Amino acid sequence: MWDFEHPPLDSALAQRYRIDRMLPSECAMRLASGQADIGLIPIAALATTPRLRILPGCTIASKDRVRSLLLVRRASQPIAALRSIAADTASRTTLAYGRILLSRWGNPGVPFIPLAADLDRMLARADAAIIIGDPALLALEEQSNRAERTGEALVYHDLAHEWRARTGLPFISAVWGVAGSGALDEGIAEDVIRSRDHGLTHIDALAAEWSRRIPVPESTIRAYLTENIHYVLDEECLEGMIAFFRMAAEASILPAYNFSVGSLMAR
Repeated sequence: MWDFEHPPLDSALAQRYRIDRMLPSECAMRLASGQADIGLIPIAALATTPRLRILPGCTIASKDRVRSLLLVRRASQPIAALRSIAADTASRTTLAYGRILLSRWGNPGVPFIPLAADLDRMLARADAAIIIGDPALLALEEQSNRAERTGEALVYHDLAHEWRARTGLPFISAVWGVAGSGALDEGIAEDVIRSRDHGLTHIDALAAEWSRRIPVPESTIRAYLTENIHYVLDEECLEGMIAFFRMAAEASILPAYNFSVGSLMAR
């Protein structure tokens, strides 16, 4: 979102776009209800709202470890023995990936308990926790401190890494979705891609900016933006999405969705 928030293009873009910020799950609901024209949405929303199309070029993905999507469990309790998982419901996609992995780990029916993203409270209510986003990054930063404070040994599973290890494919979290079937100004994809590219040339500035907004070290944010997140919707990412939708449908986690390159809007 660099160009939308920084000079020299922010003023011109503000004449074309009104930006609202919210959780990914709410972005999908706004798009599905017609309250928004474009939204950065969890890919699971494509299966539940088939009329959505994908703006080509950009994604939020990871080709190995992502660090911001974690399944945390007690070391004394193997995954197959988990009886409950507290789950941050901020992203339906992450929960769907989690369900697929749990099925492969031999525990497909373990119930998810919706809870706010607070690791201590989650583990007080359940055998394990799925945490997403900034709380996951913070949990990794506090890993040693928590072990010392509680004396409890935990295992932190990076869901993107686990997915890659089992499928050989990238973990795709989100894409830009577009509602409806009508023509869309092709300049929109160009604006978004240009903003992504400009953001990638300003990683140091972004790391410094966000380290003042969230309690995560600047070096951690820089590493996250450069090493963990992949931003280009390339062929490998499309293959990853096809596999995700197929496996989610086979496990009855999401409705069957015939994702193909045809789901992309023409540029």
